[in-house]
Amino acid sequence: MLKIISAFRALTAAGALTLSVAAYAAAADYAFEPVSAEIKSGKGSEVAVRLINKATGKPVSGAVLFRTQLDMSPDGMGGMLAEHKAMPAEEPGVYKFHADLSMAGGWALKIMAKVPGEADTVQGTVVFQAK
Repeated sequence: MLKIISAFRALTAAGALTLSVAAYAAAADYAFEPVSAEIKSGKGSEVAVRLINKATGKPVSGAVLFRTQLDMSPDGMGGMLAEHKAMPAEEPGVYKFHADLSMAGGWALKIMAKVPGEADTVQGTVVFQAK
């Protein structure tokens, strides 16, 4: 009976360790990066970002981007916003937008997303240089 109780305690401890490790897998394990850091300015510019899992380096598909903002905050003009519209996904883990970038300079795409299987919201800012 003592061996059964010891085995149960060991399994319980291992389960608790597994749960605590899973709890630490969080939104910080993901990052958005530019597909290309340089984009053209003007109407109909294409802005593309890749969502990756930092631990594996692999792209993450199926994320739901629910809040995005495209502004010129890298150039100190955070109030200058650009209209943008999501485009259909063509490549795993790549999220594209059509944007109307009114001028050349630094632009930041700020993103909030829900990743499948992740309880926390993933947030990121990707900086582009419009030419």
